[in-house]
Amino acid sequence: MDRKKYVKKINRVVIKIGSSSITGKKGGPDSSKMEKFCAETAALVKKGVEVIIVTSGAISAGLEYLGMPSRPREISVLQAAAAVGQVELMRQYGDIFASYGLKIGQILLTREDTARRNQYLNIKGTIENLLVLNVIPVINENDSVAVEEIKFGDNDRLAALVSSLTGADLLIILSDIDGLYESDPRGDPNPVLISFVNGITPQIESLAGGIGSAYSSGGMMSKLKAARICAFSGIPMVIANSSIKDVTEKIVNFETIGTFFAPQTKRKVKSLKRWIAFGIQEKGSIYLDLGAEEAIGSKGKSILPVGVIKTEGSFSRGDTLKVFSHSGKLIAKGLTNFSDDEVSKVMGKNKNQILKEYGRDMCSEVIHRDSMVVFDENDYE
Repeated sequence: MDRKKYVKKINRVVIKIGSSSITGKKGGPDSSKMEKFCAETAALVKKGVEVIIVTSGAISAGLEYLGMPSRPREISVLQAAAAVGQVELMRQYGDIFASYGLKIGQILLTREDTARRNQYLNIKGTIENLLVLNVIPVINENDSVAVEEIKFGDNDRLAALVSSLTGADLLIILSDIDGLYESDPRGDPNPVLISFVNGITPQIESLAGGIGSAYSSGGMMSKLKAARICAFSGIPMVIANSSIKDVTEKIVNFETIGTFFAPQTKRKVKSLKRWIAFGIQEKGSIYLDLGAEEAIGSKGKSILPVGVIKTEGSFSRGDTLKVFSHSGKLIAKGLTNFSDDEVSKVMGKNKNQILKEYGRDMCSEVIHRDSMVVFDENDYE
């Protein structure tokens, strides 16, 4: 399949580099691996491509610096290791890129930073301004303060969200694997690499294995989730082996290496709806009857109280909700105009009933169409 069909020119690329691709056997930064990655990235920048880096490796760098032979379980120790390791990691990035006449700017994020629309747009503004100043943004999850509730989960997801946020033309995920295989390469002596994927189906998901190296937090499943976010946002994604010579240049030149994940091309998704879909944590859920499900799915309607049959969780006006069909399938996400208590009062009731019992203030959409994103099959993880 011709990759040029899905991306004709690459002006902006997000490159996610995994821990295994920049660290040595002991877990700390490997100078030769980092030199290779930075040299190849610098070559892209010199050719006029805007590059945004999402890097892993802070915790593993900190563990080596602190003399810890294995990854501890205590979150507070991991946070301390990340605080130490991030300094060392950025020092090496800064020194190597400086040798190519390039500057870097550090951005540390947690999931909470994307939860509010203003903060989300401020992050975008910072990245855009760094690029205008010819500075390479180097982004990592803020592991020194992040706890489970506010973690992205892994840097593959973070890279996909950054790609969506910045409107990148391509996401490249570099790892210690060549891409997605038809079978587990760790157990199959002759695995077959899948060059092209058009949609994350259950069959594709079944091919994902577990976590790779001892220092990584992701795996193929996390990369497939990233591919799903990118596909929804209209952005192609490639998984490739970081050890390949001139790997990023080859990918940008549309050479057939790694696994290419095609973007969805049948519809354009607005920035606001991409944020609703993946940028913020949901606070609760509502379930719809069949009529309401059809109204939002095929007729482009808002969600009215009469179509709601159940609520879950505690939420307030303006929070993000998951929207499920009557059979329990996730079909949408959106910003609610009501609290959970208010929805419970009006659900299942028509406009006349609500007007009579609660007045005009409660006679509104539960979720307006403009504040809702409806998913097609396999859109959402």
